[in-house]
Amino acid sequence: MTTTLHTEPDIILKVENLEAEFSSDEGIIKVLKGVDFEVKAGKTLGLVGESGCGKSVTSMSVLGLLPQPYGRVTKGKVIYRDTDLLTLSEEQRYTIRGNHISIIFQDPMTALNPVHSIGKQLNEVLALHRPDLKKKERYRYAVEMLDKVRIPQPEKRLNEYPHNLSGGMRQRVMIAMALACKPDILICDEPTTALDVTVQASILDLMLDLQEETGMAMIFITHDLGVVAEICDDVAVMYDGKIVEYADVFSLFDHPQHPYTEKLLSLVPGLDKPPKQMIDIKPYHPE
Repeated sequence: MTTTLHTEPDIILKVENLEAEFSSDEGIIKVLKGVDFEVKAGKTLGLVGESGCGKSVTSMSVLGLLPQPYGRVTKGKVIYRDTDLLTLSEEQRYTIRGNHISIIFQDPMTALNPVHSIGKQLNEVLALHRPDLKKKERYRYAVEMLDKVRIPQPEKRLNEYPHNLSGGMRQRVMIAMALACKPDILICDEPTTALDVTVQASILDLMLDLQEETGMAMIFITHDLGVVAEICDDVAVMYDGKIVEYADVFSLFDHPQHPYTEKLLSLVPGLDKPPKQMIDIKPYHPE
């Protein structure tokens, strides 16, 4: 009789006691107050919390993209494959961004350059991070990436500009650009918040399919617990610059341990919950 061993996935990114602050006219504002979490290879970590709790600042701190000179990491470690990213030079970090860790932002219209075609922007990404590809190879690869993210007529879309595309199409272009260099980790900073429900569902399905195909890990930043239930393996609940609860997705939904997590879950609509009462509006009687 043979015994099958189930091994845990490798931890590809580990954030330890991360602290960050911003300088303002009112003085120093501490935003991150000791953030800890791990990202497993091929798995998705959901970073959940209300607006202003520090989710996006966490992702910017990991990538070294805090606005300068106002934002800075003051303490902690960001360990990617045994290397603390916070100890690297800016040039070394530049090689990590895109090649190993990529990010998708919430609003593709601000992330994409409005005066350059989709093809030119994809070509720039490949020229920077894939210098081994020749010009014709970059064109073929760009078409292949747009096709992979299910954009119809990819050859035609390369010549179009961001304003010619719908919100869902623009987000797919951003995903194509982020995945063009085959990163180990993809950070998704609320990528579906600005999209309608049906487009959001198709984008989430696409990302799950691409994750299964490429084996990449994901950090999915959101305030939507419905999205977390659909796409995440582990969840870190963030409140006031700290992780207040960290668990696998099933344990979090079935047995929340922190009052803030319980409050978040209580706000999720459900068929078994009583409907919200309609406001009693007095009829209008013109004089």
